[in-house]
Amino acid sequence: MKKMRMAIIGAGGIAVCMAKTIAEMDNVEAYAIGSRSQEKADRFAEEYGFQKAYGSYEELVKDENVDLVYIATPHSEHFANAKLCIQHGKPVLCEKSFTANAKQARELIAMAEKAGVFITEAIWVRYMPMLQTIRKELESGSIGEPKLLTANLGYVAADSYRMRTPELAGGALLDVGVYPLNFALMIFGTDIAKVTSTCTYMDTGVDEQNSAALVYEDGKMAVINSSVLVFSDRKGIIHGTKGSMVIENINNFESLTVYDGEHKEIKHIERPAQISGYEYVVEACMRALETGALECPEMPHAETIRVMDILDGMRAEWGIRYPFE
Repeated sequence: MKKMRMAIIGAGGIAVCMAKTIAEMDNVEAYAIGSRSQEKADRFAEEYGFQKAYGSYEELVKDENVDLVYIATPHSEHFANAKLCIQHGKPVLCEKSFTANAKQARELIAMAEKAGVFITEAIWVRYMPMLQTIRKELESGSIGEPKLLTANLGYVAADSYRMRTPELAGGALLDVGVYPLNFALMIFGTDIAKVTSTCTYMDTGVDEQNSAALVYEDGKMAVINSSVLVFSDRKGIIHGTKGSMVIENINNFESLTVYDGEHKEIKHIERPAQISGYEYVVEACMRALETGALECPEMPHAETIRVMDILDGMRAEWGIRYPFE
């Protein structure tokens, strides 16, 4: 693979994580950073070793040397930012949640496919090798037939302006709720018969905590929770007819532990060494771009839309609409 010249739109915290990661990747070049402020772009470029600093996103997408654009802006901006990239023929790696709603996701993906431009969602757990380890262990039958799954993710972040603001598609669901949901879909699949959910609200009207039960056609159940009020244990637990499997940190898989029916530990597997975990997403993009693919098999377009549809359904159940919808 040739060295890929990577650009980032948005110079916030998640952009810093990506910048630090690609700095340690041999086959990726920290090429350009785009911000709405030239001063902020200049500071970011200097601190993280980017060659180009642009004070507008429009300038960045016009740079012919950019091979891939990582969108690291708030959820409310993903649609417009990705659309701008597609209009200029720039491949897109868009941070989760992919968009604010399924309508935006469908429009973006249709536009990218029509234009022949690559786009994928950066839900990093989908790309991690540990996911295949988890699936292989389940297939081994060590916990019998999986029937019930629980997953949770919570951080204390309710005071964050981005999290509190409806205009930025704030709330727990799009920021942290996507991880328990994706965990359920990755482990139990997509043959869902019914989703029932509930939430509590911030004074701004967005959700602060939420819970959902996914009932599958074959009788399996997944119970998922997310919060911006508390620090949770971040565990994903898969319950089977012979035992259970505990996954540490559904936000960045750390290990899996298998227990028998008497809750005795029978196997423990640690994740492989990694830079941060973001490198797997970037490498998947590179593989796709090398072959001319318009999506990544790890997170196909259809799956991104499915996730957004479920999130939309949950918000509808709670009566939450963002001001721009």
